[in-house]
Amino acid sequence: MLSCEMTVEEAAAAVGGRELSPVELVESVLTRCEASEGRLNAYATVDADRARKAAARAEREIREGDYRGPLHGIPYGLKDMIDTAGIPTTAGSRAWEGRVPGQDSTVAARLARAGAVLVGKTQTHEFAYGLLTPQTFNPWRAERTAGGSSGGSAVAVAAGSALFALGTDTGGSVRVPAALNGVVGLKPTYGLVPCVGVAPLSWSLDTVGTLTRTAGDAGLVLRALTDQGHHGPGTPPRCAGTRGDLLGLRVGVPAAFFFEHVDPQVEVAVRQAIEDLRALGATTVPVVPPLTEHMEATHWGLMAPEAAAVHERGLREVPHLYGRDVRLLLEAGAHILAADHLRAQRSRTLIRQAWLGVFDGVDVIAAPSVPLTAVPRDQDTVNWPDGYTESVTSAYVRLSAPGNVTGFPTLSLPVARDSDGMPIGMQLMARPFDESTLLRTGSVFERSRDDPARPAPAQGTHH
Repeated sequence: MLSCEMTVEEAAAAVGGRELSPVELVESVLTRCEASEGRLNAYATVDADRARKAAARAEREIREGDYRGPLHGIPYGLKDMIDTAGIPTTAGSRAWEGRVPGQDSTVAARLARAGAVLVGKTQTHEFAYGLLTPQTFNPWRAERTAGGSSGGSAVAVAAGSALFALGTDTGGSVRVPAALNGVVGLKPTYGLVPCVGVAPLSWSLDTVGTLTRTAGDAGLVLRALTDQGHHGPGTPPRCAGTRGDLLGLRVGVPAAFFFEHVDPQVEVAVRQAIEDLRALGATTVPVVPPLTEHMEATHWGLMAPEAAAVHERGLREVPHLYGRDVRLLLEAGAHILAADHLRAQRSRTLIRQAWLGVFDGVDVIAAPSVPLTAVPRDQDTVNWPDGYTESVTSAYVRLSAPGNVTGFPTLSLPVARDSDGMPIGMQLMARPFDESTLLRTGSVFERSRDDPARPAPAQGTHH
């Protein structure tokens, strides 16, 4: 196995045990990057010189006894929405072309303190306002969408050109590409991870999340992002315990909403994964997700006007530099009344309270991450057998919205492949600041399976 194909946990054990040099590890990732980027375009910017210097520094520190922990010397990618001093951060937009921040975002600074090695900035749908990342290609089948908006981050991890990556999730933008590319995506509790130095889309919803190959890796990365003496309510998340079963865990299985308008292969795979949780000792409890009929309107009622406010000046001064799809969304958001935005905030409060009540009876809710696997890149709509038609974007955001509107932590895990070999994801949701239950559930589930967390085949399908 090449070192670029290791999980963070495997690489950390090897680096910490002096069996693997950070220089060798980073070189392996850069070699994979060079081989795959022409095909996948996961990165907007690769700074190989900086990565090599950081790897040499990490090697020297570790040799001298200054080992900082499991991310020391581990190469990663950072979504091009997240500021890095001296490296372009353009949010995938011509409106920010040439923008080079003068200082790191909080999360970039924390990863630097943990000794992680930045490979480069990963591609995003423009200003994170979309779920497709059109410039990036799915490593399993290049003619399929990579999803978004953190598509570059998911593809880098799936391809082996990063051992982990950060993304942002405002309406599924970490979990959707995680599910479509067969990696693990964690959207933490709203407010747990600081967004200082991250280009905003919607202040009420934006969350920095992780893309990794395993839930265990997600726990290691999240720990580095939160164990700094400054975080939200509750204790820093830990992947609590290493017991190999899920005895005592109560898994809520939605009786509505999450399994409606879902591809049959996705439903079968997710229901089987829920049965696997039962086999590991969990108890399943039927639940009815409340107020779901108000979810979409609440989500857009928050996001659309806030995004328009973020970009008010840009739309006034350089509207021609925005992509047509994003400009139309921003212009539409500018027409939403303040009263409607306030109604959306009130609705979110009611939804959140109602969903907290559901967690009185369960520890996690298990459901599909997205209703269908990665569609062809040129597909715009989904036609369901009952005659219902929706846009691909609406389909992908639909099952993600509850995690954003409530702010609850949500984890997407790869659980199977469809008949075309495309990954299928299951999402687990927990009560606020209970990331430890999510990560432990995901880790126990992963360890029970024969399918090791390895990147997509390097050769892939050429476009």
